[in-house]
Amino acid sequence: MTGGFCDSHIHVVADVARRPMIPGRAYTPGVATVDQVRRLGAPHGVTRFVVVQPSFYGTDNTVLVEALRELGGDGRGVAVLDPAEASEGELAALHAAGVRGLRLNLYSGHGAPADDRLAERFGAAAALAARQGWHVQVIAPLPVLAGAAPVLARAAVPLVIDHYGLPGGHAPGGEAGRALLGLLARPQVWVKLSAPYRSTGEVLGVAPDAAWLAAILGVAADRCVWGSDWPHTPPHEAQPGGGAPLPYRALDYGRVVAGFRAALPSAALADRIMGANAARLYGFAG
Repeated sequence: MTGGFCDSHIHVVADVARRPMIPGRAYTPGVATVDQVRRLGAPHGVTRFVVVQPSFYGTDNTVLVEALRELGGDGRGVAVLDPAEASEGELAALHAAGVRGLRLNLYSGHGAPADDRLAERFGAAAALAARQGWHVQVIAPLPVLAGAAPVLARAAVPLVIDHYGLPGGHAPGGEAGRALLGLLARPQVWVKLSAPYRSTGEVLGVAPDAAWLAAILGVAADRCVWGSDWPHTPPHEAQPGGGAPLPYRALDYGRVVAGFRAALPSAALADRIMGANAARLYGFAG
């Protein structure tokens, strides 16, 4: 396809000695560079990348901006900001660098329970995102998403749900599942088909839950994008807090791509999700 496929969810990590991480982080990750992920993606036609701000950098988007500078026109970013502190100048600079979304994280955090204030926090983030025409990306467990669904459904900016909605042990036909699928049926709501191992219980799993994949495609096939979740951060239960770098999951990038494509009902749909859908959401040319 024109411009190549897009990996809509990666993290870039600098050496902690060069770019400090927040003191209360869930773990210390190893270095993960733009050059590494470009080399991994190239054999599979993946040439575009969306860099997502990880929890361990807090609201310091320096590494994110550095990564976007390296990627040039092949990169987009999803930043983390404090709505009470972000200035117009900061927003404009991030937009010029390639940022197109704000992230709300109600999932990562050492020992932190799921936050039930998603609706309140989303309102503040959406107001900030609207000033630059950005979307808001939310990572939260399914029960948290379901509880806030009535508010999220009225969003005036595009909403992107991370990692299949993190359904865990919930089924699509259950109460929470129906709430998520109803939300995903809204025309402004997107979903990332990424990191199936965060929901299936398989630490190195690359195949999504078949029932959830079918249900999501049934309501939002034109608003699905794919992401590898590279470099594959370790499971929450293995995150001990700050300290020595913790190894990433031992996953082969090619296996991640192949596992996703094999789960789709057709190669044409896989191409659309990895190509045209992502180009439309993130504003890539072509």
